[in-house]
Amino acid sequence: MMTTDSGGEADREIMVSRAVRAPRELVFEAFTEVRHLARWWGPEGFTTTTRSFDFRVGGVWDFVMHGPDGTDYQEWITWTEIAPPERIALEHGESRDDPNAFASLLTFEPAGEETRIMMRTVFPTKELRDEAVEKYHAIEGGEQTLSHLAAYVAELASKTTRNGAES
Repeated sequence: MMTTDSGGEADREIMVSRAVRAPRELVFEAFTEVRHLARWWGPEGFTTTTRSFDFRVGGVWDFVMHGPDGTDYQEWITWTEIAPPERIALEHGESRDDPNAFASLLTFEPAGEETRIMMRTVFPTKELRDEAVEKYHAIEGGEQTLSHLAAYVAELASKTTRNGAES
């Protein structure tokens, strides 16, 4: 469990989590390969087009999220820590030099036959956090994104179980 003090990051953070019915290694893999990310990343109604993807510390994922209303959102992620299959840390913004970029830490905890994924995001200011929640529905979007991940990975795990290997 992660804690923050009232004078620190608590007023700048968003935390979402979900139990996923799949092995931790498979859930982690869904974040590490663009062929997986393209199938589940984003909230309801969004699709993703990747321009470049380099999953390594210092590597970048440059992509566009297409909203259900036709709006395109330029997105950029750089990986700051990768500890398979336990943890991924990243910076996320609209571009490499985005002054409003935020940091996220994703942890993958085994829980019996499930994996508990926790996504903790810390914004540079309380105002940016509040804008993300109110204007962009960041909490619901995070929950929907993890729901898509859970459904996608459960489908992969089911195929693996049925076929003895991923198909």
